[in-house]
Amino acid sequence: MTSLPSVLGALDPTSDRAVFRQIADQLREAIDRGRFREGEKLPSEAELVEHYGVSRMTVRNSFSVLQGEGLVHAEHGKGVFVRPRPPVRRLASDRFARRHREQGKSAFIVEADAVGSHPKVDGLEVKEEKASQDISARLGSVRRVLARRRRYLLDGRPVEFATSYLPLDIARGTQIAEPNPGPGGIYARLEELGYHLDHFEEEIRARMPSPAEVKTLQLASGVPVIHLIRTAYDTEKRAVEVCDTVMAADAYVLSYQLPAT
Repeated sequence: MTSLPSVLGALDPTSDRAVFRQIADQLREAIDRGRFREGEKLPSEAELVEHYGVSRMTVRNSFSVLQGEGLVHAEHGKGVFVRPRPPVRRLASDRFARRHREQGKSAFIVEADAVGSHPKVDGLEVKEEKASQDISARLGSVRRVLARRRRYLLDGRPVEFATSYLPLDIARGTQIAEPNPGPGGIYARLEELGYHLDHFEEEIRARMPSPAEVKTLQLASGVPVIHLIRTAYDTEKRAVEVCDTVMAADAYVLSYQLPAT
């Protein structure tokens, strides 16, 4: 490891900013500049105590700030490490391209292939249920839907979970209602049934996770989630699916292409 004086500066005794926040600021800047790389261990408590001439509690408070920002994570008995940057770039303009479905690939498999990761789906649940008011409105006032719930993992790490809602008059009695909808996923099956997809609309917001979402996605302290609701429309302008997705924000970069006119 590079010597601390060359990586971290000195404290400013004239500053009104608390000492532990000054230390956090310097560690954050070092991470942003790549002086501490992804997966690399930060200096130990003892090293920082010696470098700054502060108490262990002050250093621990500094680490807590960075953990709360999702920049680092602690491993018991090992130390504090820089968290990896988002590994998956989700290309909105490409992920639902028909050519992927024709190749028998779902959007998640396409993304996993792009980063050389092993995809897995677990926690699968498929059942008919009453539509919530929001889902009903998005699907054209349907009363009951087929719900497909599942969790997605990359290389064993949970990265998102999603629920697809489809009108029963479309999905009941079809392969969409089976645990395995077949190559290309439910969008391929919809098109085989004559519901040719025209476009998708997405609503995205970032927020802090609920306790249940922290557990499901195994999120570290301070990591937010991306909440995305997507509605799929066919060429007749009918909404044929609503997908409610919660993603670990530290697992994805969302990439979009926007027209200039």
